Amino acid sequence: MLTMARSTQPNGALISERIQKLIKALSNGVYEREETIKLCLLAALAGESAFLLGPPGIAKSLIAKRLIQAFDNSRFFDYLMTRFSTPEEVFGPLSIQELKDNGKYVRLVDGYLPTADVVFLDEIWKAGPAILNTLLTVVNERTFKNGQDVLPVPMRLLITASNELPDEDSGLEALYDRMLVRVFVNRIQEKQNFKAMLMGEGPSIQEVDPSLAITDEEYQQWQAHLENVELDETIFEKIYQLKTMIEAQVEAGGSAEHDSELYISDRRWKKSVRLLKASAFFNGRKSINPLDLLLLQDCLWHSPESRHVVRELVREFAVNKAFNQEAAQHDANEAQAILDSINQEVVGELCMSFSRETMMRKEWFKYDFSGAKRYNVNHNPRMIKLVMLQANPSVSEQEKGDGRWVYVDGDEFEKKIKTGQCDIYGFVNKNTNLCRLQFEVDANLRLVIKDIANRSVFVGIAGHKGITETQKANWQQDLDRASAKVVDAEHNIKKSRSSFHGALPHNFVEAELPALIEQSIAEAADSVTELKNKVEKGAFRVAHLSDYFA
Repeated sequence: MLTMARSTQPNGALISERIQKLIKALSNGVYEREETIKLCLLAALAGESAFLLGPPGIAKSLIAKRLIQAFDNSRFFDYLMTRFSTPEEVFGPLSIQELKDNGKYVRLVDGYLPTADVVFLDEIWKAGPAILNTLLTVVNERTFKNGQDVLPVPMRLLITASNELPDEDSGLEALYDRMLVRVFVNRIQEKQNFKAMLMGEGPSIQEVDPSLAITDEEYQQWQAHLENVELDETIFEKIYQLKTMIEAQVEAGGSAEHDSELYISDRRWKKSVRLLKASAFFNGRKSINPLDLLLLQDCLWHSPESRHVVRELVREFAVNKAFNQEAAQHDANEAQAILDSINQEVVGELCMSFSRETMMRKEWFKYDFSGAKRYNVNHNPRMIKLVMLQANPSVSEQEKGDGRWVYVDGDEFEKKIKTGQCDIYGFVNKNTNLCRLQFEVDANLRLVIKDIANRSVFVGIAGHKGITETQKANWQQDLDRASAKVVDAEHNIKKSRSSFHGALPHNFVEAELPALIEQSIAEAADSVTELKNKVEKGAFRVAHLSDYFA
């Protein structure tokens, strides 16, 4: 048997691997119940209780019976509560002999809840106050008062189940609040699993390999080590972020019913931390990782309605905040805002602006071309140089790559653009092949050229306006700030990836959430890479604008 009992510092990797194998063995042959078994096992390893909500006949009791095999030499107690259940049936009958001989009110607890390691109580809310009040003490203190004696209760896991929630004002809120892990157990959903269950085609339920079972010595040692798992300031801030998101949802709900269903006691937050520490420890880590926090989606809900809200908020937290994806996106957005501001300034300073006249119910657009510099290109001395003020894929299919400037016949262009748009042949960059170009005057009377994706690119003209060194220096300074923001975003993404991958594989979080996080980090990285290219192109264009207008 694998054992860490003699080691003062347990091997985290071996423990994680062992728990992973144990989960797989416990889940074998139990269709679509692995997530529930994971969470209930984690609750047991953290010394907490679990509540299963779901309709009858969906293997809630089987889950509890499987979990008893997680522990070596453990005792199991299960009971179906009714309105007529008595304390004797749960905590043991009174000892008539002890009462007769010594006048003591003592129960015979052997084989009942006070001596069990794993307890399953079905239809828990149907039990009477006498049972539930005693159970509350057992859950709180892990002790049972038997006559004058206070007995330690070895219970590592209490699983309660019901197809309903406790009634409001029933006095059961305190006990329900002690059920830290809350799992909604549904009917089998997947067609193939349903078929395998009916046809008996899937793997049969087998006994768990005894070498995987947790001994008493190991369990006690591990419990002591849980206290040493670190909850650092960064993780606290993440927990507080999630708390703030839930409270903001409460405020947005605006109803007393909504508020009560999303009310989370300080005790529940406090108990949740131990579950998070257990998650970290049994994943082989010495500190809580943001991935562990996603387990809170099964701790913080109160009703089916609030469960949906909490799970949606945790999902939002996972893809935006858990690994600082939002921070990286914020830096990228700031860089984009700086880039947009530079583009607006460049366009504002250098773009050709037309005037508009109406004659005989027709609009005509005018620009004074008299000051435009003329170039002799391919033996045509009337050519003017129009400069693209923004990065673009190309303004002609015949010229691949960024369009920096075009040469067109100035007289022909002046005549054609009067209508507000025109097609004209010209030369792109240094290409000596004629290309068909599309121009138009936009709604703000500024000249644009269409790129190959039919997007508008603002245009300036050589000879009318130049770029001062001060303008160029200011734009370059702003581009340096944008570049620094991109570097910050790249750094945040690297840290996010490192922290995220350092927590994988995770033994307890449902598989969908890490996949969503992986996707969100990848999307943030792609966005930053794209923006980095834009900033680099923008910097190149600003640095060479003077040359383009020459």
